[in-house]
Amino acid sequence: MIKEAMFYEKLEGGKVRCGLCSHRCEILSGKFGICRVRKNQDGKLYTYAYGEVIASHVDPIEKKPLYHFLPGSFSYSIATAGCNFKCSFCQNWEISQALGIGEGRRVKGGGYELKPEEVIREAKKNKCKSISYTYTEPTIFFEYAYDTARLAKEAGLFNVFVTNGYITEEPLKAIRPYLDAANVDLKSFREDFYQEMCNAHLEPVLNSIKTMKRLGIWVEITTLVVTGRNDSEEEFKDIAEFITSVDSGIPWHISRFHPDFKYLEAEPTHVETLKRAKEIGRKAGLKYIHLGNVIES
Repeated sequence: MIKEAMFYEKLEGGKVRCGLCSHRCEILSGKFGICRVRKNQDGKLYTYAYGEVIASHVDPIEKKPLYHFLPGSFSYSIATAGCNFKCSFCQNWEISQALGIGEGRRVKGGGYELKPEEVIREAKKNKCKSISYTYTEPTIFFEYAYDTARLAKEAGLFNVFVTNGYITEEPLKAIRPYLDAANVDLKSFREDFYQEMCNAHLEPVLNSIKTMKRLGIWVEITTLVVTGRNDSEEEFKDIAEFITSVDSGIPWHISRFHPDFKYLEAEPTHVETLKRAKEIGRKAGLKYIHLGNVIES
């Protein structure tokens, strides 16, 4: 379904500026933004990511991962195709980086329609306490998530974003009455990593984390440790100290990387590296640290 987008402004010459994420794309008529799902049609911005999901599953909330929000419950999890990052190491690249999104074509393998009210019905039927907007980046299907979250709140369900944190403050404030929790990927604490590996910048992610906490959204943070890129003790210390400066009670999930997508040359993260990061986090004052994609001893 194609729907007019939220959070954009019209510019001279038929261009529009999208204000949903921190790329703030200026888009010529007939063209898509970086996310490849938002198109300028004759001076209006439209989303191609409304109501057509590429994945929907019932997951334990811990899979998001959220360990301190509704623990032991299930979350009805949905995603549309696409992303506003271009991470070369993406673990969900088949749906986040799928070809063909950009010209309004369906993803190879096909999406399927799932209206907001149908999401609520499925969540209730499967005895889920929450709906998670996950697997890909929920910011790019914001309109769909927003409409669904409003209905979910009316139905007594909670709402969760699993996000790269590139959303701008205005839409974050708009969805705040309905958004209860978020797991934010803090992929690195180095600007060059974000530029080279993700086609993005670090500062907007840090700002989003601080804004979410200020707005009263429950936040947990995940760092996927990529061998040879963001696995130094100095970087672990910088990440841990930043989290502590926001709130030492924010849980930090340190996850093991495995080679995927375009980044196949690196080895899977050594478990000892994750344990070292955990110890650094403890010394920085973090109260809750969890290792991901490994069995903790």
